[in-house]
Amino acid sequence: MIGATATITEVSSAPADLAGERQNLVLVCLGLALLVVAVYLPALHNGFVNYDDPEYVTHNAHVLQGINWESVKWAFGTQRTVANWHPLAWLSHMIDVQIFGISPWGHHLVNVLLMAVDTVLLFLFLMGATEKLWRSAAVAALFAVHPLNVEPVAWIAERKQVLCLCFLFLALIAYTRYAKRPGAGRYCIVALCFALALMAKVIAVILPFALLLLDYWPFQRFSRRREEGAGNFWKSLLLLTQEKIPLFLLTAAATWINLRAQRSEGAVAVAMPFLWRLKNAVYAYAWYLGKMVWPTRLAVFYPHPQNHLALWRVAAAAIVLVAISAYVWRHFAEKYLTVGWLWYLGTAFPSIGLIQAGRQGMADRYAQLPLIGIFAAVVWFVADAFAREPKRKLSPAMAGAAFSVILLALMLVTHRQIAYWQDSETLFTHALQVTTHNGTAENNLGVALMEKGDMAAAFPHLLAAVQYSPDLGNAHYNFGVLLQRQGHLPEAANEYRLAIARAGEVQEAAQAHNNLGVIYLSLNNLPDAMGEFAKALALNPNEVNSYLARGTIEFRLGKFDDAITDFTQAAARSRSPLALYWLGRAEEAKGDFPRAKGAYQAALQLAPNMQEARTQLDSLRALTGQ
Repeated sequence: MIGATATITEVSSAPADLAGERQNLVLVCLGLALLVVAVYLPALHNGFVNYDDPEYVTHNAHVLQGINWESVKWAFGTQRTVANWHPLAWLSHMIDVQIFGISPWGHHLVNVLLMAVDTVLLFLFLMGATEKLWRSAAVAALFAVHPLNVEPVAWIAERKQVLCLCFLFLALIAYTRYAKRPGAGRYCIVALCFALALMAKVIAVILPFALLLLDYWPFQRFSRRREEGAGNFWKSLLLLTQEKIPLFLLTAAATWINLRAQRSEGAVAVAMPFLWRLKNAVYAYAWYLGKMVWPTRLAVFYPHPQNHLALWRVAAAAIVLVAISAYVWRHFAEKYLTVGWLWYLGTAFPSIGLIQAGRQGMADRYAQLPLIGIFAAVVWFVADAFAREPKRKLSPAMAGAAFSVILLALMLVTHRQIAYWQDSETLFTHALQVTTHNGTAENNLGVALMEKGDMAAAFPHLLAAVQYSPDLGNAHYNFGVLLQRQGHLPEAANEYRLAIARAGEVQEAAQAHNNLGVIYLSLNNLPDAMGEFAKALALNPNEVNSYLARGTIEFRLGKFDDAITDFTQAAARSRSPLALYWLGRAEEAKGDFPRAKGAYQAALQLAPNMQEARTQLDSLRALTGQ
């Protein structure tokens, strides 16, 4: 298809061919959907991973409630566990929990189905905009199976991207209708779809700029404006830009909301020198192109090179970008080359790293939308090249066979890439095999091994994490947990202090304060322990363990009223049998036997085999004769 699409008869718009056109459309849509499902079906056997999935699903109390009024309000609010505002993504996770619980296969299934919908919508947009059936199908097929697109599908926490693209492609389809016959109603549909895309993920902000490119090709609206008396190119550009002012306002609002959220959570690395970010951005632009052609050594996380990126790599990347730009400029008449290249450069810009969010230098998912422009440019260029050279023409069968070989090769690599997402240990072991000095991967692999109970194997990875990423608070926290479990309390306390000083999130700092308090409590340093628990609760009033621990200290000190208050707070936030048991102990010590009995009974309802509560309840009944 890529090799000889021009030799294949494109769908005619003549009335006699209308039935055949519709049949071909249906068949292509069905084929693309089945292609996605077939390629990504193995993802249904994968589980959750410990990178963002806990914050988005498995440990998120709001999401785990499913859909209710409180969780919906939280989704649209500004207080959250990750530094982004994407309420539709939260709602989709809540619906998943409502339907599938926390069985990962159901969450993966929704991602796969969304990817299938995205692929079909991309094809329908290209077909509607260009009226080139097979070229559009070829671009959509490349989008469907390219290994760089595995991450947004196989990673449950990246639901936001496949959901965003769904609404983004709907906006493009709506704009196709508007471009052909402008009207207020059609424009409102574009704006609505765009707003929904922004509420799924902020990457959609680039849409108004992308629409200006589409006005140039394939919609030819610049030429039409000039024919209508708009004058030269620049006047046409001004008029078409003015037309999109409402969309630019939506872009500005979404950008402001998300930047504010990221800065408040410390996710925007404003301290990183601009020169470091610039060098990495230039290199990343060329790196994504290289991985498009040769998609190997892909990883879930690529650490930012900071100032360690070799100058020759940056220079080589710049030469590649300039050379491609010069070639596109030389072939300016082929508008699809210009649009495809500018689409790539423009849609990648928000995530290229000039405004650094997070610790990554690059990410596979950042290439998903930009590479559509490259796919389209290559398909149209190759098809036209064969059309201009009669001697190069291939039969439809040969073109299909050649394109099938390309797709098969990509599918094999994609299949292997999906397998790396089986679990956290597999995912981050692979990441360490294909990257170097990767503190984030070391940290997450160490946590996976620690959760498996293999402390000896986890130790070198968590040690490497704090060495490679000394400013990563979460790495210090996890290393502290490991040291605490191994009985190295002074060393663990030091790691917790480092975690607090470098914490990227409030909850992370609160948990470190709590664990530091536990260490002081085990050393019988009650004043310092109380102080740490108080700090934890000041940062996170829902830190149940801190209420429990502080309550036990108050109980030991005979401050029963204070202990009852803390145990009540703990029980109110989590119907924990332990919290109810200690509430019963405090009420009993105070002499309120009926309330103590009720607390013990409530604890036993939640944990019938809780022997401590059973013993206390029996003793109390014997004492009161009831």
